[in-house]
Amino acid sequence: MTKFLGMLGAICLMAAASGLMLPPAYAVDDVESTDAPDLTAVRAKIDAKDYQGALAELRDLAQDTQQPDVYNLLGFTLRKTGDYTTALTYYNKALELKPDHKAAREYLGELYVETGDMAKAREQLASLQKLCPTGCEELEDLQQAIQTKVTK
Repeated sequence: MTKFLGMLGAICLMAAASGLMLPPAYAVDDVESTDAPDLTAVRAKIDAKDYQGALAELRDLAQDTQQPDVYNLLGFTLRKTGDYTTALTYYNKALELKPDHKAAREYLGELYVETGDMAKAREQLASLQKLCPTGCEELEDLQQAIQTKVTK
């Protein structure tokens, strides 16, 4: 073992001496968390129903980064303005990057409820049931949206 470690050290020294740069070792999650934009201001605009202001910021962010939260909020904001087609595109982008994104699943399900596609809304509900076997807010909210639509 000592001989192996000595050889490994010698290889690293030779690589450094020759100018060979080895890539840093890090987990993918570390990269995502450091690249994630601060969405506090955008969320405040959404809470205030300033969807146009939120859209402007989100579109700028989407040009700079590919983050599922940005795409999810773009979808949400567009859905709230009635642009269901473009909202669907952004929800799908969020889910391509992170298939277990609970908020994107909820909001996509709500889009389907709002557009009358209850079968697809229930598909998103089934996905959330798998992601949240003991329950979660996103699951409860989508269940409520479906129930409200069914009883109308």
